[in-house]
Amino acid sequence: MKNRRLRIRPVIMVLITAIYIAWPGLQAAASQLPYETYYKDGFGQLVKTQAAYIPAGIIGSNVRIPGASGAADAGEAAKLQFNQPKDIFVDEKDHIYIADTGNNRIVHLDAQGQYIREIKVEESPLKKPSGLYVDKAGEIYVADTGNNRVVRLDPEGKLLKAFGRPESSYLPAGFKYDPVNLIVDKRGFIYVTTLGAYQGLVQLDPEGEFISFFGPNRVAFSLFDAFKRFVYTREMYQRELKKLPGAIANATIDKNGFIYTVTKEIQTDQVKKLNIAGLDQLKGKGEFAALQPEKSYGEFFHFTQQGISPQLNDITVDSAGNITVIDSVWNIVSQYDLNGNLLFFWGGDVITATSKTGIVKTPAAIASNSKGELLILDSVNNFIQVLRLSEFGSLVHEANQLTQEGRYEQSEPLWSEVHRLNAHYTPALIGLAKAAYKKENYERAEQLFYEAGVVNGYSESFWQNRLKWFQSNFGTLMNIALALGIVYLLRNTFSAKLRLKRKGAAKPRPRHPLLEQLNHVFYVMRHPVDGFYAIRYENKAGILSSLILFALAAASYGYMQAGTSFIFHPAVHVGVDLLPVTVQFVGIWLGFVVANYLISSLLRGEGRFRDVLYGSSYALFPIILIGIPVTLLSNVLTLNELSIYNFLKLLIVLWAALLLIWMVQGIHNYTFIEAIFIILLTLLALAIIVVLIFILISLSIELVNFINSLYQEVVIR
Repeated sequence: MKNRRLRIRPVIMVLITAIYIAWPGLQAAASQLPYETYYKDGFGQLVKTQAAYIPAGIIGSNVRIPGASGAADAGEAAKLQFNQPKDIFVDEKDHIYIADTGNNRIVHLDAQGQYIREIKVEESPLKKPSGLYVDKAGEIYVADTGNNRVVRLDPEGKLLKAFGRPESSYLPAGFKYDPVNLIVDKRGFIYVTTLGAYQGLVQLDPEGEFISFFGPNRVAFSLFDAFKRFVYTREMYQRELKKLPGAIANATIDKNGFIYTVTKEIQTDQVKKLNIAGLDQLKGKGEFAALQPEKSYGEFFHFTQQGISPQLNDITVDSAGNITVIDSVWNIVSQYDLNGNLLFFWGGDVITATSKTGIVKTPAAIASNSKGELLILDSVNNFIQVLRLSEFGSLVHEANQLTQEGRYEQSEPLWSEVHRLNAHYTPALIGLAKAAYKKENYERAEQLFYEAGVVNGYSESFWQNRLKWFQSNFGTLMNIALALGIVYLLRNTFSAKLRLKRKGAAKPRPRHPLLEQLNHVFYVMRHPVDGFYAIRYENKAGILSSLILFALAAASYGYMQAGTSFIFHPAVHVGVDLLPVTVQFVGIWLGFVVANYLISSLLRGEGRFRDVLYGSSYALFPIILIGIPVTLLSNVLTLNELSIYNFLKLLIVLWAALLLIWMVQGIHNYTFIEAIFIILLTLLALAIIVVLIFILISLSIELVNFINSLYQEVVIR
């Protein structure tokens, strides 16, 4: 093993040296590209990177048809002309097949883009073919959309079989069969993408018999839908428009038999990697799964976002398992690794640069060849844009493949070079962190995982560091625990003796009223109903003590937001702005106080406004009592102790909620059930207040804009 490492190391050093020498020229070339390449981490932060792919040429714009030179109009007839092509396929020989939809044919080109033949199926002509697939034996499957069928051709283009709408009792009577794309697995099973079919891919056996629907999307279920299900009758439901899942737009299959689907309309599950059972292998995967349990695909630049979500219309997978998708709205190409981690995305201004090499006006389909090149079909310009990997992209792909295969130490020099070229590129930090973890350098791994924002890796590294610390300090900790135990026993012994001596002593002087009021909070914690009753009728609280408790609660809440460990609150990685957090906390509390006083005043409540104010402040004490220790504790826990952390946070919420109910019960002299009802009405009133405030702010802004426009009109004239 040692000799192998010695042999590999010079090769890697030579590769890095070559990249270093060539890099200035590559940077100059990359600066001339008509698009920019970016990366977006799990927190949505954009990082500009070196170009991953660079234009390598155009196929289809100047292709000559051999043997057509003898025609009368040789100058025109000798040139291949596409008409609204819809799909592209690259076989194992890198030959290119194009579904030339407008010309009702399939065009076959070689690896260099030279014309080989056209396929029209003379015995049963094609009509608007939109999708195609070529298997290892060279047989061609065509989604013949205009004829509502799938045709199977031999390698010579002769018709073997045509599959019309399958006859099956499992197909709905109103199911419309319009094949637009298809793939074929190793068994010969056909998966047909049909236009607008929300049920999923139509799975057919090699003879064209219907098997089942495959890989359907889920129906989005909102809180409002839950409300309707609870309130609506059966008749009302029948009058509702059916809520249907998004229809699959396209699909592809990789060398391992995984089927990838892409959907336009939905944000989550836009890309799925399905096994033979139809289970998504991307769900819950990825380095940022803790931050994004429902990951969305299809990236976009913030400056182009105008409320329109990306709509993905095709997908391809290269030999290393990297997934590349195209977006028909923003014309952006996004690439992910085999676990769904973003690698790059890029795009350009199609309005001003439609004629530039590398810019696609309307991306209709995408495919990849054995050289790792991307072929993007432009259905408006009627040609294929070819993009090849840059040196930076090749370096990232090679390093990432080694990481995905578990060869972390071999990937480390490559990731180090990527990190040197772009210190903000997160996948390089993740690769270096995994290499450090493999080498048992857990301190460096913890630091790198934190810089990358990867919760799981950070937690595992922290657990290892914590274990090492406990092992090295176990003896000291036991000695401290023993000493504290002895001190506790001695304290109890001497305290008992002192109490005996003080029995006959004079009574202590009364404490300051403020201290008495602050001390009353502990009585409230032990006897909440009586404690709040005493606030109302025995003046056990004051404005100063209430404000002190509220300020401490607000400060504790802010500390919980900013001081919680990165493991349990990943937002601290990018920083927490405490001003809006504090304003939100104060606003909700004041709104609750006002709403509760108004509601209770209408429903025979006995509490005054100041009583509600005092009681609401005292009810926040669990945030101080438990919130600060929980926050401190979070910095020594890992994801393995997540249940402990969640239980303690839930305890804060439940205890504070119960105290608010008991506060309403004690202050206003309600029963417990009445207090719950009043709390619910209070929350409803609070929501109405918030809506009214937003409406007031919106109208005020509109009024200011109106006055400003009038002023501008007067000034200009």
